[in-house]
Amino acid sequence: MSRLFSLADCEVIGLDLDHTLCRYNLVESARLIYESFAQYMVKEKGYDKELLNVAPESWDFCCKGLVLDMEDGNFLKLAEDGTVLRASHGTKQMTPEEILETYGRREWRHFKTLSGMVSRSAKFYAYDNYFDLPGALLCARIVDGLNKHSPRQKYDFWKDMVAAIQYNYKTSAFKENCGTYFPEVKRNPEKYIQRCPDSVKKWLRRLKDNGKILVLITSSHSDYCRLLCEHTLGNDFADLFDIVITNALKPGFFSQPPNQRPFRTLENDEEQEALLSLDKPGWYSQGNSTHLYELLKKMTGKVEPKVAYFGDSMHSDIFSAHHYNNWETVLILEELTGGCAMMTAEMESEPLEKKGKYEGRHAKALNSVSKQWGSFFVNTISRKEGMEETLVKTWSCKCISAYSTIAIPSIEAIADLPLDYRFNRFSSNSSITAGYYPRPPRCLLSSDEPMTAK
Repeated sequence: MSRLFSLADCEVIGLDLDHTLCRYNLVESARLIYESFAQYMVKEKGYDKELLNVAPESWDFCCKGLVLDMEDGNFLKLAEDGTVLRASHGTKQMTPEEILETYGRREWRHFKTLSGMVSRSAKFYAYDNYFDLPGALLCARIVDGLNKHSPRQKYDFWKDMVAAIQYNYKTSAFKENCGTYFPEVKRNPEKYIQRCPDSVKKWLRRLKDNGKILVLITSSHSDYCRLLCEHTLGNDFADLFDIVITNALKPGFFSQPPNQRPFRTLENDEEQEALLSLDKPGWYSQGNSTHLYELLKKMTGKVEPKVAYFGDSMHSDIFSAHHYNNWETVLILEELTGGCAMMTAEMESEPLEKKGKYEGRHAKALNSVSKQWGSFFVNTISRKEGMEETLVKTWSCKCISAYSTIAIPSIEAIADLPLDYRFNRFSSNSSITAGYYPRPPRCLLSSDEPMTAK
């Protein structure tokens, strides 16, 4: 395989919607998502009303790549070999001694399941996108509250969290105007959703003008998809795409056989009959990548059309499209704009008036570095007493180089490049930093010896 990647070599460009093509105002959307869960947990399940009040500094807890060990109420930051780098019980940070006593230096007990890219089970939940993160903070605070009343060994609140998710985000919630999230976004879309930059709109049109087939694949239901696209791209957004697939139920869209995930037509945003195959471009619901690929063969006239797919979730988008379909994958990684832990000292020394919009007195931006958890990409550890600290890659960082073709902070970052621009791709025989564009995280370049892919 070539170590270079270009969109010019691809016949099809697939795009996720939420946090990929549609960018959110993360601070505002995080508050709303948190509230949508907390309101349900307090009013319907009887949890402590204190959950409804969130101090600005509490948002520092939110960091992508954490795993919740449900029974223990512990949140974990894992190394690439599955050992625990940092941990908290609820929101309370565990000391190195507590981590050693609880987990030792062994591989975490569910790591084999997680490393098979199972993001959730009856035992754990992996937080890998911005819709998830407010739920992590809420779960951690629930553990704090339960401990305050009666310290315990095991926790069973997760079933209530699932009920809160289902109530607020079921496919009928937008139409029924129920829950907290959808009614508020409908009232104030500009508060939560960013307008798409002109450069990205022009990029989409250039792709079409150069004969690329554009496919939008989102797990959002069709009515919410339409609101997002109209606000993000304009009322003529449908002209930009050859195929729009909503309620895609990723990662199952990529991994499940066609008979388990048939495509369905839509009428007034209501799903209609199941289709035995996909015969023409259009707007569909649910579906599977096998039938989609058969249609793409017909549309391109190619036996094996090359697809590049853009997404923000490692589990739902990137791994699944790469592993099950062998598509090129472009990871949207906003943490590339947020720096690394090594940069926090210089940030702290800035006078308040020079700090970013969400620093200081305000809640931090979710893509910036967490003081509690450190860098998304690396962690420093001391293997033995008295030894110098060494830099260790996180499990999340390893996944990026293993399953992404390239990683970029946003589509806007590449929108002005020529379509035949050649990116260095991640590959097993190159540096782990090769696939980051426009530049790798500074913390991956800060070790004394180059860190290479294994």
